[in-house]
Amino acid sequence: MDKDLLPKRSFAQKYHVKGIGGTILFLFLLWGSAVMTGVNWGEFFTNLDQFFDLLSRMAHPAWDYTNIVIQPIIETIQMALIGTTIGTLIAIPFSVLAARNLIKNPVVRGIIRFILNLVRTLPDLLLAALFVAVVGIGSTAGVWTLAVFSFGMISKLFYETIETIDDGPLEALRAAGANNVQVVVFAVIPQVLNSFVSYFLYTFEINVRASTVLGYLGAGGIGVYLQRSLSSFRYDQTAVIVIAILLVVIVIDAVSNKLRERLQ
Repeated sequence: MDKDLLPKRSFAQKYHVKGIGGTILFLFLLWGSAVMTGVNWGEFFTNLDQFFDLLSRMAHPAWDYTNIVIQPIIETIQMALIGTTIGTLIAIPFSVLAARNLIKNPVVRGIIRFILNLVRTLPDLLLAALFVAVVGIGSTAGVWTLAVFSFGMISKLFYETIETIDDGPLEALRAAGANNVQVVVFAVIPQVLNSFVSYFLYTFEINVRASTVLGYLGAGGIGVYLQRSLSSFRYDQTAVIVIAILLVVIVIDAVSNKLRERLQ
């Protein structure tokens, strides 16, 4: 083959200027961020023995504590399930109103997206503190916190999925005289149902782990017992709680994967 017929690479392509330059820029930004935020890399390794000391204290779990954490673990799962379901039901109409291919009015679409951005801006710990102040300490505050968190995240995932569907069925139904509700029911939902269920399961997994942290603020669930064990330095009880949470997450992840495989 004649070498003259081969395409010639530019200097940037030959010496990978973009890749090397991007890597250098990333490392520079990483270093600059560490300097500006006062991150002390050596402090982590200096106090690494404390980490192993904590692990050694948790190496002997108090198995008699298992019966106590079963009910809070069940409560945590129930909180995550109810909160995810409520957030999903509210998210569905909002995601439809935020989709560019369904709502042509930019003002309406912009208002809806602004609301969704505002909801996602609020951290889940702040939401937990607000609901604890409103409804008091307990699982009710945790459920509403997870519902708002799920609403903000699922809405974005849902409307982005809707915007990627095939517009052919939508145009066909509109040409046949179908209204917007009929278009959503018969053209949109059949195309996005599997993705919606997958996102629901994914959010449910996240909420099970998030509800553990919310317990620190009195939002119910296993997090309350985790906070108590750490505050009283009962790391043997903490180990039991961590193992219980790990088993729950593994089971939920396995079940979710099986359901997602069947939906595909």
